Amino acid sequence: MKMMHPDYIFPLVLTSATQELFGCRADEDLTEASPYKLLNKEDVVQDMKTRAAVSDFSPVKQFVLDYPDDEILLVFDREFTYGQSFYLALTPEAKERILHTPQAAEAQPGEVQGQEELVVKSPEPQAWIPLGSELEIEEDSTKFSRDKLRYRVSRARRDFGAPVSFSDHVAVDDVHKCVSFKDEKFTIKLMEKECEVQAIPILSNSSAQTQWEYPKNMCTQYEPRGFSMEEKENYRQSEKLRKFMNTVAPSVFRALQQNHIMDVFVDDWRTLGEDVGGKVDTHLKEYQSFTDLNYSKDKTISHINWHPSINGIVAVAMVERASLEERIDNSTKLLLKHPLVLFWSFSDPIKPQLLLECPDDVLAFEFCPSDPNIIVGGCMNGLVVLWDISAHVDRLQGTRPSGGRSTSVSTETFDLEEKRKNDVPVVHYCAISAIESGHKAPITDVQWLPETFEVSRMGVPLVNPNTACVQLVTCAPNCSLMFWDIRAQRVGVQPLSDKKQRVEDNPYSVLDTFSHLNLTWKPLLKVTLPRIDSSAARLPYSPLKFSLQHNCRDRLAERGETPLDYSNLRVTSAKNPEPLGDFNTKFYVGTEDGELIHTDWKLEKDNDSGRLFSCKPLTYVIAHDGLINTVQRSPFFKDIILTVGGWTFALWKDGVMEGALMQSPCSETKYTVGYWSLTRPAVLFIGRADGSMEVWDLLEKSHEPSEVQNITIDSITCIKPFF
Repeated sequence: MKMMHPDYIFPLVLTSATQELFGCRADEDLTEASPYKLLNKEDVVQDMKTRAAVSDFSPVKQFVLDYPDDEILLVFDREFTYGQSFYLALTPEAKERILHTPQAAEAQPGEVQGQEELVVKSPEPQAWIPLGSELEIEEDSTKFSRDKLRYRVSRARRDFGAPVSFSDHVAVDDVHKCVSFKDEKFTIKLMEKECEVQAIPILSNSSAQTQWEYPKNMCTQYEPRGFSMEEKENYRQSEKLRKFMNTVAPSVFRALQQNHIMDVFVDDWRTLGEDVGGKVDTHLKEYQSFTDLNYSKDKTISHINWHPSINGIVAVAMVERASLEERIDNSTKLLLKHPLVLFWSFSDPIKPQLLLECPDDVLAFEFCPSDPNIIVGGCMNGLVVLWDISAHVDRLQGTRPSGGRSTSVSTETFDLEEKRKNDVPVVHYCAISAIESGHKAPITDVQWLPETFEVSRMGVPLVNPNTACVQLVTCAPNCSLMFWDIRAQRVGVQPLSDKKQRVEDNPYSVLDTFSHLNLTWKPLLKVTLPRIDSSAARLPYSPLKFSLQHNCRDRLAERGETPLDYSNLRVTSAKNPEPLGDFNTKFYVGTEDGELIHTDWKLEKDNDSGRLFSCKPLTYVIAHDGLINTVQRSPFFKDIILTVGGWTFALWKDGVMEGALMQSPCSETKYTVGYWSLTRPAVLFIGRADGSMEVWDLLEKSHEPSEVQNITIDSITCIKPFF
C-alpha cells in the first residue's frame, strides 16, 4: 500500500544504468536484509553535471547541493512503501534515525540474534501428470485463423460537441428484413416484452412549376472605354511611366535581339530528322540510397535538408518508429539512447560523415542562411536546440591531413575512395531552450527570419544592423508560434573566473558559440491563434505549418568575407529602434483540423489593462479534410501558396481567401507531404501514405497526375529537391 512519505525523505526511480554506476543494484547489491547504501556526495553531484536533466538525481538537485555531510543515505524499498523502489534521506538527522532503527540494527553483520528465526518455506511446484484433460482443453480453446481487423474512425476536432439534428427518411430501397424463424434446439418462455409506439405526421409529396408565359428578346452592347486626350497627355508626362520604361527597356531590347538572332518558332526536334523513334522515359530513377545498421535501422525520417554550400551532403533527422503508448512504456530506454541527425555524403552511402546529438527526436531543422555551420532544430518535447559544426567543415568537404599537407577531394564529382578515418564524430548541441518557457507540444516547423530585418518584443519589424539571420520562428500544436533571438543580452562583461568555470564544466568539448543561451533561452515573442468566433467555447487554432510573407524590401544584406562570430552579437538597443514602415507582417498557418488561417504576428495593447495580446486571425477557410502537412510558397510566384492535407492539395493566391485557385480531386490514399519543383513553375511533387509519389504538371493536365510511381513500401514523410 502506497503511503505519503515524510518530509525528510524523497522517493526516487533509479534506472539500471544508474544502479550499476553507484553499485546499488536491486536484489543484488541491496536486498531486503541489507537495504542501505551510503553514496558519496561528490559522485552524485558529478553525475548531475554530466547527465544534466537526464540524471535520476535531478529532482533532488538542490537538496544534494545543500547537504552538509559527505555521504548520503540511499535505502532500497522492496515493498514500494512510498511508491518507488528507492528513497533518499535528505538530512543527516534522517540518516541517523533510519540507520539506528531496530530493523537496521538487526541488519548489521556480526551480531548474534537472541532467538532463532522461524524459517518459512514456500511450496515447491510438482510435475504435471497428464491424464487426457489437456486434449479436451485444446479442442474447446479458440484459435485465431486470420489476422485481426483494424478499423480507424476519425473526426475533425471542430465536430466534437456540435449540435445534432435528425430528419425524416422514407425507407423504400434501404429496408433489410430479418425474418424470424423457430429454432427447435431452444425453447424460451417469454416473460416480459417491451413495446414502443411513436406518432409521426403523414408524409405527402407535392410539387410546383412556374411557367414562362411572356418570353422577351433582349440584347447587350459593349463598347471599349478609352482615355481622353488630356488623360493620355498626363500619362505620357508622368514620372511613374518614365521609371517603368527605364526599368523594362533593357529586358525588352534583349528579347528583341535574341529573336532577331534566332527564330524562336523553329521546331528544333523536326530539324534533327524525320524518323526519330523511341519513347521518352519519364519514370523516376533511384540515384543513391543511404543506410546504416547502427543509426537508421527501424527508424523513420522526419525531416531532410541539403547542405547550402557543400554539394553532395544531405542531413537527415531520424526518429523512433513508436506510438505514444510505446514511447511511454520504453521511456527509460529512450532517455538513455540519444536521437541523432545524420550527415550523408554521396561519396560514402554506407557510413554517415557526421552525427548531431539531440536531446529528443527532431521533427524539423534548418541551416542558417547567413552561416551554414549554424543549425537549429525543433524537438518532440518542445525544446529548441542549436548546433555549431564549424569544427567539422573540413570533414564534410572531404579534406584530410596527409604528411603535413591537405588534400582536397572535390565533392561535385562524388569521389568514391574509401575514407581513411573510420570513426564518425558526434557533435553535441551548443544550447537548448529553457524547459519552462518553450512549447508544450512537439515542434512541427521551424524557419529562420530573413537577414534584412528583425522583430521586437511587440512584433514590430526593425532594421537589422547585423545584416545576418539572428532570429527564427517555431510552431507547435499547443496553439502558439514563438519568435527566438540567438543573440546575447546587453549585460556587463563576464568575469574571467566564470569563463574558466564554464570551460571546466564542458565535458563534451562543445563550442561556446551559444553558451549564453543554454537552458536559459526564452522566446522573444509568443503569438497565439484565438478563434475568430469568440462566442464558441473552443480551443484556439493548433498550428502545424506556417509560411511567412516574402520580404517586401527586395535588398540583399552585405556581409564581408570574414565569417560572422555569433558569440559576440548583442541584442539591438531598444532606445532608438528603426522600424520598417512598409513591411508586411501577415502570414499563413495550416492547422491540424485542416484550416488555413491568414493572420498577423503584431501584438495589440489593451487600453484598460495595458497588457499585450495576439489579434484574431483576419480570415480562415476549411481547406482540407485532414491535418495540413505542407504550407509552402512557390519559388517563382511568391503570391501562390501550396497546401497539402488529407486526401487533396490546393493552390491559393495571397490575399484571396474566398476559395482556392485550384483544388485537386480526392485521392485514394492520404497525402503526406508536398513540394514545388525548383526548375519548372507548374510542376508539383506530392508524397502519399502508401509510398508512392505523384508528379503533377499543371500545364499538361490538372485533373490527374502526370506520373505516379511507387518509391517505397512505407509512407513518404519528406520531399526535398536538390537545389
